[in-house]
Amino acid sequence: MRKITVKASQNYDVLIGSNILKDAGKYASGVLRSRRTMIISDDMVFPLYGAALKKSLENYGFEVAEFIFPHGEKSKCHDTLLQVYAALAENNITRSDSIFALGGGVTGDLAGFAAASFLRGIDYVQVPTSLLAQIDSSVGGKTAVDIPAGKNLVGAFKQPRLVIADTDTLSTLSDDFFIDGMGEAVKYGMIRSEELFDMISSGHIKDHIEEMIVRCVDIKREVVENDEFDKGLRMILNFGHTLGHSIEKTQNFSGLSHGKAVAVGMYLITVAAEKHGIITGNISGRLKECLQTNGLPFSVDIPAETLFSNSVNDKKRFSDDINIIICKTIGKADIVKMPVNEYHDLITL
Repeated sequence: MRKITVKASQNYDVLIGSNILKDAGKYASGVLRSRRTMIISDDMVFPLYGAALKKSLENYGFEVAEFIFPHGEKSKCHDTLLQVYAALAENNITRSDSIFALGGGVTGDLAGFAAASFLRGIDYVQVPTSLLAQIDSSVGGKTAVDIPAGKNLVGAFKQPRLVIADTDTLSTLSDDFFIDGMGEAVKYGMIRSEELFDMISSGHIKDHIEEMIVRCVDIKREVVENDEFDKGLRMILNFGHTLGHSIEKTQNFSGLSHGKAVAVGMYLITVAAEKHGIITGNISGRLKECLQTNGLPFSVDIPAETLFSNSVNDKKRFSDDINIIICKTIGKADIVKMPVNEYHDLITL
């Protein structure tokens, strides 16, 4: 098992390894104040891992309640959030109690936002079971729900007390879900590590899965420790996300999944930057090859004007400007602030 300690406003460990879910109760008992908790999970993940997590917690004296919701991005909304609040209240969860988020990115975001807002904040533990959640969304404390105007527009920063990433849970992922997570993995290589990018480009990433997860999490740790609240450096983690979120919104969150949309977003913004002379060299070619090797898309049948209009309400916008993340070389990301009208020309011309 590997341990990475994130030193943020609340320090916590990220545990990464095989067959560690069975010891979740032991790890959690050392960081949580109370022995009353609620597992929040979806109807795909809970049948696979809910019983094991619940048993482990109960073995260490936890009283465990459950809230199960329909899987999918459409559940990451205020309707589901209100149901979570009701379940927490009905089970007498107090400010000293906790939540366990068991599942992928949707579960982590939803449960984390519930933890950030219920009773003005209670502890929570992330137990990510998807590749995307293990390498990205479970770490760093961003929590949110979607609204019709856009993805993750209502949320809060809330660091978990602990992250338990059991790599064995990835064995039950479909190829589609695994590929989706690889979209975020490619992002980490592009923004911070050419060595990681080359490892991912090799086409044999499943032979190095734990090492890849560790490297991605360590990159995020470094970025979060330097900019916990997304005012500067942390913005580089949004590479591909402005257009990626636009794609998801345009397709009403029922088309490309998040990681795949981010993959397309990374490629489109890189091609646009090359076309406009912001990038010199063939960065897009190497990126395209890496995406293809890992089964990820690089294009989408959506007009450029639509992609623009559905991206200008993204969180990266500040007044009449928007911050765009561009990788001029592989392994290094730049934050480029530009007026919205220039961003329009970048995307559409």
